[in-house]
Amino acid sequence: MTGDETAARRKAVRDGLGVAVATSAYGVSFGALSVASGFDVWQTCVLSLLMFTGGSQFAFIGVIGSGGLAAAPAAIASAALLGVRNVAYGMRMAPLLGGGALTRAAAAPFTIDESTAVALGQGTARAQRWGFWVTGIGIYIGWNLTTLAGALLGDVLGDPRAYGLDAAAAAAFLALLWPRLRTRQAIAVGIAAAAVATVLTPVLMPGMPVLVAAVVAIVVGWVNWLGRDQAPAEPDDVPEREGLP
Repeated sequence: MTGDETAARRKAVRDGLGVAVATSAYGVSFGALSVASGFDVWQTCVLSLLMFTGGSQFAFIGVIGSGGLAAAPAAIASAALLGVRNVAYGMRMAPLLGGGALTRAAAAPFTIDESTAVALGQGTARAQRWGFWVTGIGIYIGWNLTTLAGALLGDVLGDPRAYGLDAAAAAAFLALLWPRLRTRQAIAVGIAAAAVATVLTPVLMPGMPVLVAAVVAIVVGWVNWLGRDQAPAEPDDVPEREGLP
């Protein structure tokens, strides 16, 4: 392994651990809010162990907390809609992770917003794999530990939002996204998707604004109105990616 490859791997590990710590802190909020919504500690922990996608988990306990067991079908639908995006992440990450069916099956639980973002932010295929696995596994372990802590200490902590933990995951994701907003087209995609999600959130059920915003982002990115006058990168400007043509 060359010096550049070692540096790229270290950067991927550093990025992954940083995002894992920031995102895991948000698990305290989930644990506390879940118990406050009527779930037992063990039920809260099972949700994190098996569902493991923050948006879906918060949507599930939010609907149940406001409507009781009668709202279970709506809670399941909301959680499922928010989880659909992980399918797209899986399709994007499959060729980068390589391996066979067992590797892809093992990667499925860890294919989330943060692991995908960290992986795609690396410059080589090897670093992308390191970033994916370190982020995904790190968040899984940290999220479940902080979920348990939040569920046990919820009454002592009070409202976890008072500590700003509700913004930890969003801040970490924004930190990953920000360096990629280097062109007018990328900025336009981000603004369009954010605007649509913001407008639709009060009027649509949880999960739908995210999906609609994703469609808008794809359309704006595909049309590429603002990027037509930008010259394509020269071969020397394109980072090498191992295992890719």
